Amino acid sequence: MAKLVIEVPEELRGVGEAMAAALAEMQATLGRTGGGKAVDYAKVEGEISDQTGGIERAAHKAILEALDIDVPAVVIGGLRYTRVGRCEAPYHTLAGSVSVERSLYRQSGQRGGQPGARVVDAVSLRAGVVGDGWLPRTARAMAHGVQQVTSREAEAGAGEIGRLPYSRSSFERVAHVVGALAVADHQDIEDALIDAYEIPEEARSISVSLDRVSVPMEEPLPRPVGRPKKGAPKKPVERNFRMAYCGTLSLQDEKGETLHTIRYGSMPKGDVTGMRDRLVCDVATLVSKRPDLKLELICDGAPEMWNLLEAGFTAERFDGQIYRLVDLYHLTEKLAAAARVLDGEEAAEARLRRWKMNLLNREKAATEILEELLAAGKDEALVGEERPVHAAITYLRTHSQDADRMNYAQARRLGLALGSGNVEATCKSLFEVRLKRCGSRWKEETGQHIVQLRALALSDRWGPAVELTLRPLRQAVRALA
Repeated sequence: MAKLVIEVPEELRGVGEAMAAALAEMQATLGRTGGGKAVDYAKVEGEISDQTGGIERAAHKAILEALDIDVPAVVIGGLRYTRVGRCEAPYHTLAGSVSVERSLYRQSGQRGGQPGARVVDAVSLRAGVVGDGWLPRTARAMAHGVQQVTSREAEAGAGEIGRLPYSRSSFERVAHVVGALAVADHQDIEDALIDAYEIPEEARSISVSLDRVSVPMEEPLPRPVGRPKKGAPKKPVERNFRMAYCGTLSLQDEKGETLHTIRYGSMPKGDVTGMRDRLVCDVATLVSKRPDLKLELICDGAPEMWNLLEAGFTAERFDGQIYRLVDLYHLTEKLAAAARVLDGEEAAEARLRRWKMNLLNREKAATEILEELLAAGKDEALVGEERPVHAAITYLRTHSQDADRMNYAQARRLGLALGSGNVEATCKSLFEVRLKRCGSRWKEETGQHIVQLRALALSDRWGPAVELTLRPLRQAVRALA
């Protein structure tokens, strides 16, 4: 048997003991796997994970203990703090919790119950601990899980991979702590992210879109008059669907194909104007880096979205032309319904095909189609309770005659996007997939926590964004002589 001697410093004795125990367990496992018999290797994988987890916890315990400062007084953020006691507390790692003894401090001159009298410890401050003992990498992983799925599913997923052995309520609590930090500092965080953003070399244009999506909200229900029934809830609530907002900033190549999309979201009562202003600032930063990028605003026909966009994206703010386009696919939906009224179900396809071809190749095609619909004289024709021809005429007048938002031939020539699919997909991925689960309902504040985290993850900005979010939690602690 090979003999390997490793010298372990006294402060890392626990790590050495954990390594020795793990090696002994592995040797026992080797002894059980001989003889050619089938092996339940899933069990072996679990055992090795447990053994290496023990080493990991021992390493964290040793390092966290080294972060402790046990002196009568320290300086934190320029203020003097006095030691008030010493006790053990758990710190939560990716592999489980460890208990560490550390000194506690309170700001000098403050007493319990006063502002600024919160008790702190050097271990948590120096390590940038999140909430009640959650190490930053652990908190990041838990928050990432909850922005993807429910806390119950995140707990189950963590159990399957043998990491993060914590309860559903812990996942929920930690994710909302990280989400609250991300929401509170989102302006500074997103400023830093966009400043560091590297524009793809092949990018030729930027498209900006806004859209809305319904979200199930929990709202207080007025209590009925009179004495409440036995067992009635003290704070009755109801579930109502309200409209939340999505925004996208997409970079396109010379063919109008999307290279990358940055996503934004706001709950129904959130600051949608602030979200629009965030889009404006981010686009302005990108344009300052690459003045050659063409700027396009593209949405469906909702006046609210266009009014919101055009109030922020002004000629005064952006030197050069801003191209505006109504989503081609929303237009063709209305034209298809009108064509069925004019030609019947079977013959409508030929007319619609001709209209599409003209829209893609003739700059005045929208005006010509409008004249064609007016000449048909069927704008009052009813299909059920709808007037499809009248709706198409109104749509064309609103977005073509004065606003010039239907010049698809020009957009093709310039390599701009013709559809608002990026923002519509964002409505689904950002809100519907996560927030519209069976029976779910959300409050405004906690919903925004998840939306903010999810938008960062879906925009491929998760790592740097969480680093910026948690960095302020780390503080230097200096011992006073």
